[in-house]
Amino acid sequence: MAKKAYDLLFKLLLIGDSGVGKTCILFRFSDDAFNTTFISTIGIDFKIKTLDIKGKKIKLQIWDTAGQERFYTITTSYYRGAMGIMLVYDITNPKSFDNIAKWLRNIDEHANEDVEKMILGNKCDMEDKRMISKERGEAIAREHSIRFLETSAKANINIEKAFRDLAESILNKQMAGKEQTDFPDKVRVTTQDIRGIRKCC
Repeated sequence: MAKKAYDLLFKLLLIGDSGVGKTCILFRFSDDAFNTTFISTIGIDFKIKTLDIKGKKIKLQIWDTAGQERFYTITTSYYRGAMGIMLVYDITNPKSFDNIAKWLRNIDEHANEDVEKMILGNKCDMEDKRMISKERGEAIAREHSIRFLETSAKANINIEKAFRDLAESILNKQMAGKEQTDFPDKVRVTTQDIRGIRKCC
């Protein structure tokens, strides 16, 4: 029988306003390519890439969603099975930053409760056109206890790190959960318990 090419499969989702660079981020990560002539994603698209993390082969199935409102019903149906969600805004576009709150509400409404989240401030190579400071990005991420990175698909800044960090946090959560299910009957004995045992004997 053929050996499985991976140990675990993680489904990730890219969300955010139209034009923030979700497709460019995905293509930079999956194909190490950058194309300035991308047309807007119609509905949904996905790519596969395998990473080695902590000695495990993790197959990432990354779904790229359309940011336009008219595709909303199609894209929200993909939230449910996602184990990790990357919420992308464009540092040169204040509206895409303001809409983070809306996207976070969508995650709360449609995604699993324990989904791992990350906010990406994309296009950080465009310093001259920057309208959202890194501090503001960090502040909103801190407020919601979410990881944050600034990225550039064009200059290939933090793209691999973003996917690797998100996948690693999902893996850590799964490993922690497995430990609990492997030893559900483990009883914690405190020093107080021991003292009590000594007294009664």
